[in-house]
Amino acid sequence: MIRYALTRLASAVPTLLLVVALAFALVHAAPGGPFDTERRLSPAMEQRLAEAYHLDEPLPQQFLRYLGGLLQGDLGPSYRYRQSDVSELIAAGLPVSLKVGGLAMLLAVMLGIAAGTLAALRQNRLADHVLMALSMTGISVPNFVVAPLLVLVFAVMLRWLPAGDLASPAHYVLPVIALALPQLAYIARLTRASMIDVLKSPYIRTARAQGLSERSIVLQHALKPTLLPVVSYLGPATAAILTGSVVIEQIFNLPGLGRFFVQGALNRDYTLVMGVVVFYGVLIVLFNFVVDLLYGLLDPRVRYR
Repeated sequence: MIRYALTRLASAVPTLLLVVALAFALVHAAPGGPFDTERRLSPAMEQRLAEAYHLDEPLPQQFLRYLGGLLQGDLGPSYRYRQSDVSELIAAGLPVSLKVGGLAMLLAVMLGIAAGTLAALRQNRLADHVLMALSMTGISVPNFVVAPLLVLVFAVMLRWLPAGDLASPAHYVLPVIALALPQLAYIARLTRASMIDVLKSPYIRTARAQGLSERSIVLQHALKPTLLPVVSYLGPATAAILTGSVVIEQIFNLPGLGRFFVQGALNRDYTLVMGVVVFYGVLIVLFNFVVDLLYGLLDPRVRYR
């Protein structure tokens, strides 16, 4: 298992390097610069600013300089928030993004597995059709459409929940639901399909022949193999929740990483955008690594290979 884990970690290094290179190229290919929105500066002042931030160097040299700092854990200074480094800005927004994303993932996994299991046990019945119809709706409608609808219905029309900021626990409800719904729908459909296949297995028929209750069969014998495709999907699901939180944080005015990412893109704050992209990339690779380990624990065949 240790060899398997080290192999997965080693394969993540080229992926992260490619992410950094592509992000650096795309950010610098965008028109404009980080100081274009400042009041008009003299050519001498612009030259001094470019020299101070090494923007007068060729792009390959800038990339190698950035990569060298990155290897030392230095994400560089922000061009717009000059009182803070990029690492300090990420540390300020990370708790909010992690809390909202973590709650959304927890909600999606719990309700998705429960809904998929119920649909599988009621296959081709009313409950199955209703749950799968709702799941298809959740997959089809993106969260940037769902979020304003939730605000309109529950915050404006019914006035049940607040929208925007995070002044109280109630403020988390709408953004967490909007972020969780698409992943909840995917997990529900994956769980249903996997559970139906598992329930047709010979050992499940043997368990039923021995007189075990349906509850015991599902919880003790069918649930663990059912979760294999769900666990495999948790890596991409986590990535989708992380990237989707950028839009949700903007809609609900949450002080998370999404706000810094959007503002950095608008202001051509190269280091801030790069820092958020690299941080997201590391998180996604880390979550995928954890999913690989969980898959190995659930499926002994992976460990034996």
